[in-house]
Amino acid sequence: MNLVKTSREVLLKPLQAVAGIIERRHTLPILSNVLLAGDGGRVAFIATDIEIEISAAAAAEAQGAADGRNLTVGARKLLDILRALPEGADVTLSAAEKRLQVRSGKSRFQLQTLPPEDFPRLAAPEGATIALELPQKDLKALLALVQYAMAQQDIRYYLNGLLMVVDGGELRVVATDGHRLAVATHSVAARDVGRQEVILPRKTIIELTKLLGDTADPVAIELSASQARFRFDGVLLASKLVDGKFPDYQRVIPSAHTKQLRMNRQFLGQALQRAAILTSDKFRGVRWVLGDGSLRISCTNTEQEEAQEELDIDYRGEALDIGFNVQYLLDVLNNLTVEEVQVSLGDANSSALVTVPGRDDFKYVVMPMRI
Repeated sequence: MNLVKTSREVLLKPLQAVAGIIERRHTLPILSNVLLAGDGGRVAFIATDIEIEISAAAAAEAQGAADGRNLTVGARKLLDILRALPEGADVTLSAAEKRLQVRSGKSRFQLQTLPPEDFPRLAAPEGATIALELPQKDLKALLALVQYAMAQQDIRYYLNGLLMVVDGGELRVVATDGHRLAVATHSVAARDVGRQEVILPRKTIIELTKLLGDTADPVAIELSASQARFRFDGVLLASKLVDGKFPDYQRVIPSAHTKQLRMNRQFLGQALQRAAILTSDKFRGVRWVLGDGSLRISCTNTEQEEAQEELDIDYRGEALDIGFNVQYLLDVLNNLTVEEVQVSLGDANSSALVTVPGRDDFKYVVMPMRI
């Protein structure tokens, strides 16, 4: 029985969209599979890792999709076959006797299937839902401003993700690994105005960032107490939430720093990049020595090698000698797109605050380190 007959590209696009969450090795074989579901003359591809589910439908020109005809097949194998076929090739998918046959020209492939009823699906969210919408490029840019600050494999599991807060007409995203913190906000059109806080898993954020386009096309977001859903370009990404209490991030944002440095983002980033060459993987520290009209950046390593950079800056005030993890500084500079940044400093034991001059929609806090 034919499931669908269409071009290679029509099938490849949705399959690529969902395949990113599929791990190569699973204790459950069904999780290595993608669910093909015939629906209204189209075929939908659905993948899950139990925590996240992504579905994407083949374009409407797919002909012959059988409604209600579902099966699961190895995602990587099907993806590799479609990638290997010539561009523009016609492809027919047909199901028979626990096999999926892929036909294109004189090529034939028989793939093993597993029962679709064994494929785990995320349950529909329960309770109240807050809905909002914004352009894909805006959400993608918002996530890029903070996602590098998420923790990786921290025992404080709630840090291995991103806090998303909807409060009236404002969407706020926050990430921290305990050593640095990034906060960014964006105004949104919320249909059911209210307040909702959710913690999204790290993998959800990484996958979402890959799938979002640099376009003004909308992404619809639905947040409930148990799940987050993102709909855009025929894709639905549904994710369970991290169950935990995110730290009070407002408390760690400095508000009374008196030393204000306004610098060209690229010049500062290039100076830090050069100084970082002589840091080691284990110790990424650089010293900032602040004086009248200058900022000296330096580092030494275990081989007694030394790097030193000096920047002319518009500063007249108290001297300061403070250390930072150079990678934490480079991360924020590399993910901003503005011309200038402002760095606010207190004393040698206080966190630094990085902001954008004239804007209050982004804050980045980095703790000092002993050099």
